[in-house]
Amino acid sequence: MGAGKRGLITAAVTLVCAVTALAAPGTAFAAPTPTPTPTTSPGPASVTTPTPLPDKDLEAVRQKLDDLYHDAAVATDAYNAAEEKAETQSAQIVALAKKIVEGREKLDRLKDRAGAAARAQYRSGGLPDEAQLMLSDDPQQFLDGAGRVLQGQRGTKALIGEMTRTQQDLEQYARDASAQWQKLEENRKAKAKAQKRIEKQIAAAEKLENQLEKEEKERLAELERQAALKAQTAWLGSGVLDDISGKASTQGEKAVKYATEQMGKPYEWGAEGPTSYDCSGLTSQAWASAGSVIPRTSQQQWQQLKRVAVKDMRPGDLVIYFGDASHVAMYIGDGAIVHAPRPGRTVTVAGAGSMPILGVVRPDA
Repeated sequence: MGAGKRGLITAAVTLVCAVTALAAPGTAFAAPTPTPTPTTSPGPASVTTPTPLPDKDLEAVRQKLDDLYHDAAVATDAYNAAEEKAETQSAQIVALAKKIVEGREKLDRLKDRAGAAARAQYRSGGLPDEAQLMLSDDPQQFLDGAGRVLQGQRGTKALIGEMTRTQQDLEQYARDASAQWQKLEENRKAKAKAQKRIEKQIAAAEKLENQLEKEEKERLAELERQAALKAQTAWLGSGVLDDISGKASTQGEKAVKYATEQMGKPYEWGAEGPTSYDCSGLTSQAWASAGSVIPRTSQQQWQQLKRVAVKDMRPGDLVIYFGDASHVAMYIGDGAIVHAPRPGRTVTVAGAGSMPILGVVRPDA
């Protein structure tokens, strides 16, 4: 890649929003509280002004925020997975209920047929067909009747067999429906637990940020940009773009177009558009717009879609981040991605190497 092109990319990266950093949840960190420094004035009253946090303390705040938002992202994936499973199980329960209704209607029809046969036998004097044939004086009538008896026996046996199978099917449908209800309830609980965890982590992050003064927030944002730029510069410095030359497929172009058109819309955990998105909500909906249904969560996308080497990635491919696959973005070319970063941010463009890359997957492989 030429120096001019790389310079443009580097300049663009400095404008991107903050990104989530890889950090496993560790020891809780309490935001340093600005220590009031008394300033004595000539007058009778004294005025106190807060001392700005040193950069090292702001860096610790940044890392703690990354921890909190990373944990919220993991919980969001769990929430989305539970929600998807619950939707699938609800659909299965509806299908089973329909089968149970149809099975009962079928069983009622079979019972009606069996009842009609019993009534016909009653009208004939209650004698079995075999006895009636033995009392017949007409040989031909006897032979014709023998055939009918055989057919009748086969029909009765088939009717009884069909009734038995229908009853067994109904019992199995009922067991399956019960099992699906149990799974549905388990996933509802998992979803509620994940939601509680998400809200707790986001509330803690917001509380931490709200403790900062305006000037400190500006410096914190600058630290975030510097961290992202440093990571992206190191990634580009490895020469990775020298080997990346893949062109987007027709579907990939459509997916990129959709994703980039969402820029500026807010991040919202669990959201799939059209007014807000979480990271995998954006990528899954972008590919849905291109005609491909892909898994809902970043972890499922990593597990189920075809993996390609970073050097082979092309626009439209999905870049999976962090060792636990808790974040996903869409590669749009020239070393850049579009993604929904985290709560408090909007869909934006960032450097593909600004976060630790786990791997790349291709939805239209």
